[in-house]
Amino acid sequence: MPPASTGASTLTVAASPQPSPAATVATAPERLEPGRPGYRRMSFALFAAGVATFALLYSTQALLPAISASFGATAGQASWTVSAATGALALCVLPMSALSERFGRRQMMTASLTVAVLVGLLVPFAPSLGWLIALRAVQGAALAGLPASAMAYLAEEVRPKALVAAIGLFVAGNSIGGMSGRILTGWIAQAWGWRAALGAVGLLAVACAVVFHFMIPRARNFTPGTLNPKALAKTVGGHLSDPLLRRLYAIGALFMTVFGAVYTVIGYRLVEAPFNLPQGIVGSIFLVYLVGTVSSAAAGKLVARLGRRGALYLAVSTTAAGLLLSLADQLAAVLLGLVLITAGFFAGHAVASSSVSRTATKGRAQASALYQSAYYLGSSAGGTLGAVAFHAGGWAGTVSLGLLAVLGVVSITLYGTRAARAERLRPMPVASVQN
Repeated sequence: MPPASTGASTLTVAASPQPSPAATVATAPERLEPGRPGYRRMSFALFAAGVATFALLYSTQALLPAISASFGATAGQASWTVSAATGALALCVLPMSALSERFGRRQMMTASLTVAVLVGLLVPFAPSLGWLIALRAVQGAALAGLPASAMAYLAEEVRPKALVAAIGLFVAGNSIGGMSGRILTGWIAQAWGWRAALGAVGLLAVACAVVFHFMIPRARNFTPGTLNPKALAKTVGGHLSDPLLRRLYAIGALFMTVFGAVYTVIGYRLVEAPFNLPQGIVGSIFLVYLVGTVSSAAAGKLVARLGRRGALYLAVSTTAAGLLLSLADQLAAVLLGLVLITAGFFAGHAVASSSVSRTATKGRAQASALYQSAYYLGSSAGGTLGAVAFHAGGWAGTVSLGLLAVLGVVSITLYGTRAARAERLRPMPVASVQN
């Protein structure tokens, strides 16, 4: 199997004599699976890494109103504390993926988590908004080594039949880290301020990093290779020239633009009239993320019943309905709107991301890394533009931006539907018919 199918970057490795089948069976290290030594340690380690990654990445999102008040900044200016982190991660995912092929998955994950945690301990002491944004950008760049390496590590070290469950636990760590980090910061900020809240997230990440360091099993199936930048550039160029992959990347970015805008700005709306909610309650709003766990798990059934484009239409309709419902000034309506937005986003993201791996016939690691880049660039753009729209037109301005992104998803999906129909109706060449 080529390196890309295991989550590796494109590279060149010197050829070596092939052992006989019998020798391979005798010398190949056993892969991890439930019930075997190391599997549980690996699961806990990557779960902890997932918690730390998303707790750190979005640590300031629930604190933006408090950060704005502390530095006298607008929503748009404060939103850069989120956008800088996600934007830096987006730009660094692909190069980090390549570096993990040279230096090792475990080493890259350890180094990335260590740097991100150390920066996280400095973040609460940022003397100005500019310093805070700069530190967050460094933190996001460091965190790019986790998603770039974790999937490849699992593909190489875990038996195929246990791979889905292992990846699911890592993703669960991501979602729980993102949710718990926001809730934790909300309540601590209410009592002791936003700097104490960020300090608490930093200490949580330290604990997770210690668990990861001592529990992650050493890699037994990794073979270092020599990076081949030209081959990597060729693979990336091939993916970017594929019309279907380009559409999927755009859909992922647009969905995340909606999600980033909504959850960056919602805190500002809820602390103001007519809601006037305290910071702790605002942080607890992120419990809505649990809805995403259900909708993303149901995405496979939706695709089986409605097809990929049908599932996307349903996801985007649900998101649009949630945006419109959130315009109401009743808290129950806003919460229901957030539920629909979250369910639609996670379902759409699951459909688009899974379609990338199915569409790419080679270089799947690079195809997935490009999707992650588009996804986090969408998050960065959504956070900043959503805050600017809120400053200019209130919550209605943010909703308008979200609806514009939703319209983009619909347009791209409609175009894809027509292109697929035209392809089916295109006459086969005479030579193909004769063959």
